Amino acid sequence: MPALPAIDHLALTVTDVEVSVAFYSRLWGTEPSGTMLDGPFIRRKFDLGGGASLGLTEHRTASGGGRFDEHNPGLDHVGFSVASPAELIEWAAHLDSLGVAHSGLIEAPYGTALNFKDPDGIALEFFLPK
Repeated sequence: MPALPAIDHLALTVTDVEVSVAFYSRLWGTEPSGTMLDGPFIRRKFDLGGGASLGLTEHRTASGGGRFDEHNPGLDHVGFSVASPAELIEWAAHLDSLGVAHSGLIEAPYGTALNFKDPDGIALEFFLPK
């Protein structure tokens, strides 16, 4: 059996790629590292820590299915790892400075989370495991 793979990239379908790029650019403090136009879509890519990347994809043939809902089958949320409680507090302050609503720090037996949503309602989280 092959070894368990690492995640190379995650691609999220968005309603308006430029609106999403603006949101994630402000969130990360950086611009996309690439653009892909090799299908019936436009995808903008952000490089993340650990060699992974996040793609934001606007499909030209979108079905118009509406906003993201983590209660439906598919993606529940995307969790981004942080290294310390202080880093979680910094992210909460950064989200506040951007006017992005968030959950505040939520402690659980397995770790601490800071939850928020992107412009399409995609559930995102900064997470510090126990």
